[in-house]
Amino acid sequence: MQVSVESTGPLGKRLRVEVPEEKIATEVQNRLQSMTKTTRIKGFRQGKVPLKVVQKQYGTRVRQEVIGEVIQNSLYEAITQEKLQPAGRPELEPLDMEQTEGLVFTANFEVFPEIKLSPLEDLTIEKPVCHVADEDVDKMIDVLRKQHRKSEVVEREAVKDDSIVIDFIGRIDGEEFPGGTAKNITLELGAKRFIEGFEEGLLGARAGDNRVLKLKFPDEYTNTDQAGKDVEFEVKVKTVNEFVLPEMDSEFFSIMGVTDGGLEEFKTEVRKNMVRESEQKVLARVKESVMEKLYESNKIDLPRSLISNEIAQLQAQFKSRLQQQGLNESDFPAGDDSMFNEQAEKRVTLQLLIADIVKTNEIKVDPSKVRIKIEKAAEGYEDTTEVINWYYSDKNRLAEVEALVLEEEVIIWIMDKAQVNEEEMAFDALMN
Repeated sequence: MQVSVESTGPLGKRLRVEVPEEKIATEVQNRLQSMTKTTRIKGFRQGKVPLKVVQKQYGTRVRQEVIGEVIQNSLYEAITQEKLQPAGRPELEPLDMEQTEGLVFTANFEVFPEIKLSPLEDLTIEKPVCHVADEDVDKMIDVLRKQHRKSEVVEREAVKDDSIVIDFIGRIDGEEFPGGTAKNITLELGAKRFIEGFEEGLLGARAGDNRVLKLKFPDEYTNTDQAGKDVEFEVKVKTVNEFVLPEMDSEFFSIMGVTDGGLEEFKTEVRKNMVRESEQKVLARVKESVMEKLYESNKIDLPRSLISNEIAQLQAQFKSRLQQQGLNESDFPAGDDSMFNEQAEKRVTLQLLIADIVKTNEIKVDPSKVRIKIEKAAEGYEDTTEVINWYYSDKNRLAEVEALVLEEEVIIWIMDKAQVNEEEMAFDALMN
């Protein structure tokens, strides 16, 4: 077998392979000979069909089958011999299947780029440092109480932070418009979920009141048919409700999973959850900073096949999100890859860089760190053992955690070499 390689671009390769006729003819002859023992042809007993008869009837088909297998095997051998690393499936140039004197075929493909990592010592990574203070815990408890508040009907005027139940009809130029009418809508005054002036116009209303609100849609309103137009809403207030926060007692504590220890244990549990959330957020921020700096400092040639595959994945994710919002296939933009191209290039670049770092520096997954990661994920559940077993009972789920741990190991490895700027950050600022 003779092999020659030429470059067709920064990563493109054109591989030409010549296979001698002897190799093909020998395999064809062996198969035809074997067929004489099993082939049934009219006029001959099974096992007694002459080789020439079998060759005449099946020779062309057998030769084509052999050529197909020889191409596949020879291509693999040639790529291995030349120490090439295809980044995508090789594409064969049109082949003359009628060749009778040996076989010559040509394959085109891209190879993975050679990566030369820029000095990590030149990178500056931003790392937030967060300490959960007592006032942070108190704020979080207020948030938790608001999440579990109850609504009670009151016989008074509505004030800010009350919720009211309303019916309304909207009109533009005296005509009702699509989406402008609703019944039994619960509205929290001050939440700013309606257009400006709507909630404000209902302050002071009582159950049974009818109000007419003369407003205007914002110029940048999402519905362009209504943007910037004057609108009139006829509103009927059905009930006024005030929110009542739960007492800081054992009943509330039990809702949050604390059955013993009272207020102090409850605060301890809240703090533990906040620390865990802040650690996850810090890790996410650090990872984002590392990846951004790694990408900015390492520009490499990218195989188009990998970009295309990544674009296809991004398109699938995008369509899935649109479907979750109730849109149909006809709503999807057709044939426009440009909106995904930049993101795909970034993701492929980082995948190649991280894979090279892992391979070159022999970074491996520590099973004990995988266990710690799973145990931390289980902390928020009542039955931690069940959650831990759930991860270890499925290879795919476990592999996902291992991939996360490996990525974190790469982040740590990079940070050990880069310059790290630590910045004190309050819990709220970090999380929001």
